[in-house]
Amino acid sequence: MRKTSPIGVISMSYARPFGPEHLSLFPRMKEAGMDFCELLVPEPGELDPAEARRAAADAGLSLVLAARVNLARDLSSADPAVQEAASAYLRDAVDIAVRAGARIVGGPLYGSPLVFAGRAPAPIGEAERRQRIARVVAGLGKAGAYAAERGIVLAVEPLNRFETDFCNLAAQAVALVREVANPAVGVMLDTFHMNMEEDDLPGAIRATGSHLVHFQANENHRGFLGSGHLDWPSIARALAAILYSGPITLEPFRRSDRRLSTPFAQWRPPEADEDADLAASAALLRGALHAAAA
Repeated sequence: MRKTSPIGVISMSYARPFGPEHLSLFPRMKEAGMDFCELLVPEPGELDPAEARRAAADAGLSLVLAARVNLARDLSSADPAVQEAASAYLRDAVDIAVRAGARIVGGPLYGSPLVFAGRAPAPIGEAERRQRIARVVAGLGKAGAYAAERGIVLAVEPLNRFETDFCNLAAQAVALVREVANPAVGVMLDTFHMNMEEDDLPGAIRATGSHLVHFQANENHRGFLGSGHLDWPSIARALAAILYSGPITLEPFRRSDRRLSTPFAQWRPPEADEDADLAASAALLRGALHAAAA
């Protein structure tokens, strides 16, 4: 019988930043049907990874990590100091993953952040495009070697065009990891971003194939599953077709406040207990995956 994908939730669905005072939320996540929690890689002094590992294990959860890049840690940058800061951050993220008992560190590891990091998009000449690729491949190659030695997998995530100008498509992420050519560097897909950029979501999943090591199942508007327009049975069939059994994270953090001039892109804490909605999302996804595997 094929292994079933564990389903988890991103920590910022509950709190951001996620500190020691929030470890007591792990039992609630488990009660809502979660198998793991995806934590943002803690910044210095934010959370003890070993303490988080123990608290998660006590609740019956494992951990996955999500990296945070910014203009000061950007592998694609032409500034050697920024490149080195990005490399140091990825090494630190790997070390934190080891302490947290997490096997995966995912996210836009290549860097090149746009508006959410305060950088507007600009035209890229062909020479600079190739140089950026070379810098990222070299940086991910070193980070991948460091991760492989420690049993950690790095998952490269394409983001939509408003959040990066380096990697927007599943095919681009596959091309990047093929350039890196290290089995410790794979692809992470997020249906929120895919909904904006892919011609065919199930087709992109199938084309990613064995390179897929982490998956985020999000509605088109980041609401709870079933509240948007994404075709979850088709997505589940695509995951089944590539025999994907890795972790799947739910990342609902768009809230119910739809008043005029409310910034949807800004994270806001929950206004009410959403555990029942989270459990329903997990049940919908598990049902789709079960039917796809039948």
